[in-house]
Amino acid sequence: MADSAMAFIEETGVFPAFFQFSPGPAEDVRVFFAPGRVNLIGEHTDYNGGYVLPAALQLGTSAIVRPRKDGQWRFASTSFPDTVVEFSPENLEYRENAGFANYPAGVIWVLRQEGYIANGADIFFAGNLPAGAGLSSSASVEVVTAFAMASLHHWSISKETLALYAQRAENQFVGVNCGIMDQFSVALGMEQHALSLHCQSLSYEQVPVELGDVVMVLTNSNKPHSLVESKYNERRSECETALSLLQDAGFSCSYLADLTPEQWPQMDAVLVDPVLKRRVRHVVFENHRAKEAPKLLRQGRLREFGEWMNASHRSLCKDYEVTGPELDTLAESAWQVEGCLGSRMTGGGFGGSTVSLVERHHLDVFQEHVARQYESTIGYAPSFYITGLGEGVRELTGEVEGK
Repeated sequence: MADSAMAFIEETGVFPAFFQFSPGPAEDVRVFFAPGRVNLIGEHTDYNGGYVLPAALQLGTSAIVRPRKDGQWRFASTSFPDTVVEFSPENLEYRENAGFANYPAGVIWVLRQEGYIANGADIFFAGNLPAGAGLSSSASVEVVTAFAMASLHHWSISKETLALYAQRAENQFVGVNCGIMDQFSVALGMEQHALSLHCQSLSYEQVPVELGDVVMVLTNSNKPHSLVESKYNERRSECETALSLLQDAGFSCSYLADLTPEQWPQMDAVLVDPVLKRRVRHVVFENHRAKEAPKLLRQGRLREFGEWMNASHRSLCKDYEVTGPELDTLAESAWQVEGCLGSRMTGGGFGGSTVSLVERHHLDVFQEHVARQYESTIGYAPSFYITGLGEGVRELTGEVEGK
């Protein structure tokens, strides 16, 4: 597999752009890669202390890095041509006009809080994750930065800890109150595996995903989502309010995901506010799906897994209200296609992408039908990405030099 990431670097001619940004000897340069992620099932359960089932993609973000001796960090990206953002130890704070650079700067800020004093560096990001598609481009940037800094300085930090540092950067520096799922799956992904993660305990296991003649299709709505500006933090606040009400009513739980579907009738009676009732119902039943879904994958029961994906999307639409017309149109048009086992939104919602499982011989019909329905309803075209499940964060320097 090693690798579509390196093939992307070579095909897109990233190195000339890097050396224009950071002139100097080639032997000083190292290359790192972190994937994006797709969440197969278990949405908005992570910050509620529940289960998720994400997987690392073959698409992702490369970081080409040259160490500096002056303590300055300079960031550039192929996604933002002609933009170079600089930070120094004296001004290492969130800046509205710094854009993408706030994510790697936040990681360095967390590392310094933990006592790891990172030297300066030129870091050039190049990726093939569509921006705003809900495939965790921000987590990819954060984790590749953390891994690169640890590698350059020979710090012995586990990938689990690097993921937690990356999450803190997004929570405390950038200001998105995200859970741990994205960073954990980006750091710890395995090829052709999903990661069954219990977000409360951080216990996890790798789950083989054998698709056979079934293809995983990511469909980008091309409506960018921004979790900072969306109602993501509002949903989290609603869940915290509901949790407090249930605890006051005598339910023994630290998180909403501690509750089970069998307890739903009692919860239903306690939750008077219809909005909070819907939010809790989604979390409880979605968490059950995410907890039990690995059994279906291990047993090759892809059709049943696909049905659970559909149920997940309906819950995200009706109870959690994070889909919107774009994602609903993509999912509902996918459900109409023979050979589509299941389709649901993936990521935080409010725009972004769907993930679908489609029998290979129906793939062309699937894309044609979904594109036609979407453009007719929404007014512009979606984009399709066929990708496998890849490895987590790693260094590519040796692979690049070996070519």
